[in-house]
Amino acid sequence: MSPLLQAESLYRFYHAGDDETLALQGVSFGVEAGEMVAVTGPSGSGKSTLLGCLAGLDEPTAGMVSVDGQRLSRRPEAERAAIRASSIGMLFQSANLVEHLTVSENVQLAQRVAGHRDRDRTMQVIEDVGLGARAHARPSQLSGGESARAGLAVALANDPKVILADEPTGELDGVTAQRVVELLRARARAGAAVVIVTHNPAVADDADREITLADGRVRS
Repeated sequence: MSPLLQAESLYRFYHAGDDETLALQGVSFGVEAGEMVAVTGPSGSGKSTLLGCLAGLDEPTAGMVSVDGQRLSRRPEAERAAIRASSIGMLFQSANLVEHLTVSENVQLAQRVAGHRDRDRTMQVIEDVGLGARAHARPSQLSGGESARAGLAVALANDPKVILADEPTGELDGVTAQRVVELLRARARAGAAVVIVTHNPAVADDADREITLADGRVRS
């Protein structure tokens, strides 16, 4: 059985004049359904570039990413966006919220991007992250921890098979960070493949597996 998320020999080069930056150099790994994987490494090691390629937001120079058996790389942006909307949930450190929309409206927006709207699902994911009483609050009315959980609700809006989180605990206190990790772990237990880019050793320890990048290569 193939992994839900598969990266095969990913290379990513950037050119600026005569200079070439080798951001990824032959990165390969798979993430199974039910698995939570931490991606670690120093700044500049290629973590953010890798996450962009896994999400189909960036195209690798060579190699391929597949999600649930569907090739994500080497497709028109419209096709990548459709796969992303239906199968990939993304959680960013700064939270993926539109400022003038309420929490529930942000979740509904993510659903509309995927071509559907499910009010029951909207409230379910908001309840799942513990924000039922804050569903009608706007981002400016939320605490830092509430914003992080609201961003996670948006990432889970379409019950994605793959969840990609970029430093989701970077600006949170220890208790809130642990709560977010527990919610991601719950999604893995429900059958999702979860990838967390992190500098936090505690988050890496909570993962099933740690992949360390250095100079664009997998070191462990």
